[in-house]
Amino acid sequence: MVKTAVAERHQSIPNDLENFWMPFTANRQFKQQPRLLVAAEGMHYTSQDGRKILDGTAGLWCCNAGHANPKIVEAVQRQVKTLDFAPSFQMGHPLEFEFAARLADILPGELDHVFFTNSGSESADTALKIALAYHQIRGEGIRSRLVGRVRGYHGVGFGGISVGGLPNNRKLFGMGLPGVSHLPHTHNLQHNAYARGQPEWGAHLADELENLVALNSAETIAAVIVEPLAGSAGVLLPPKGYLQRLRDICDKHGILLIFDEVITGFGRLGANFASHYFGVQPDIVTFAKGMTSGVIPMGGVAVRKGIYDTFMQGPEHAIEFFHGYTYSGHPMACAAGLAALDVYVKDGLIEHAAGLAAYWEDAVHSLKGLPHVIDLRNLGIIAGIELEPIAGNPTLRATQVFLKCYERGLLTRTTADILALSPPLILEKGHIDQMFETIADVLRDM
Repeated sequence: MVKTAVAERHQSIPNDLENFWMPFTANRQFKQQPRLLVAAEGMHYTSQDGRKILDGTAGLWCCNAGHANPKIVEAVQRQVKTLDFAPSFQMGHPLEFEFAARLADILPGELDHVFFTNSGSESADTALKIALAYHQIRGEGIRSRLVGRVRGYHGVGFGGISVGGLPNNRKLFGMGLPGVSHLPHTHNLQHNAYARGQPEWGAHLADELENLVALNSAETIAAVIVEPLAGSAGVLLPPKGYLQRLRDICDKHGILLIFDEVITGFGRLGANFASHYFGVQPDIVTFAKGMTSGVIPMGGVAVRKGIYDTFMQGPEHAIEFFHGYTYSGHPMACAAGLAALDVYVKDGLIEHAAGLAAYWEDAVHSLKGLPHVIDLRNLGIIAGIELEPIAGNPTLRATQVFLKCYERGLLTRTTADILALSPPLILEKGHIDQMFETIADVLRDM
């Protein structure tokens, strides 16, 4: 009843859209034909015109527990009445320590100290600063080179776009950080098109790190940062053995390995983290999105105890790491995060996702042979549907499919000419059927 009233109130508000500069959006096109969402529950959004929209993207890869989960909503409501904000500089509150401890229990291996941020972008920049400072403190300040990957995405801070490898995210903003190198990406249609799960070809691409070591000297390289599975670039899967090979090379040369798990963390692959799924242990991991199921903005960086201990030097009254954010460990975010962890465990959502992975895979690959489809990729509850670009108009075909799917009640996401799907982990087989039947119908009609 309340949600209906809220939706009706928003529907009556005149649409003066000019003043909001929308992120990662074709502003002029959107404001001519706006797509406004006014409510959400479970697997669905409600649009301003009253339609139910099946959420095929978990919001923006983040609403893993579905929308308006009552346990998370109630936790935030209780918290805002009790402690709305507490400073995190030289002060603390109980929930941030409890949440860090809960995260340490589910993080892979020796990752047991958590630095709170407010987003994946802040997490990436924080992780890079930790890596650089770690080597400085150890007397290896010459280790200042950072290594990212072509088609990598690590948020939109200057550190993240410097190690990232998406040209449109970089080209308007100058040179970025100095001393950054990039590994090649692992996507190859000739060898890996229509692979189910991890492709067989491509582990050797990790050996490019050895070439960067030979060119720059291992003693100059601080860290390598990669997404275990690249989501924002269009669901690019790591070839079998690739991540372990990166780990081995980093170990050989004393280089820190950072996994960006902003998308893959908290159940997306049917495991707590991709590190668990692939069985590869990073030195640092970044996360956000599913951390609070998207209810309150929050992110984090987890490090090995040995990295944390390296900073714990000098007089006890002295600040060890001159870095942080006003909203680090925000009380309401911690409340949302703790409740989200409870939901993931008590409702068995991660196991549920793992149990649906095979059905999801079959549904993804049911699109093979449909018009304009040139590749299909899947892992866990993620899918990438690559479409043949329209000559002279890159991105247009995927945009057209996105818009037509929305008209038919399905929210998808596009990057280049790739359609990406990553629905809430509460989905059922009927939702999967609806998603792929809608996409198939749209493709047949184009």
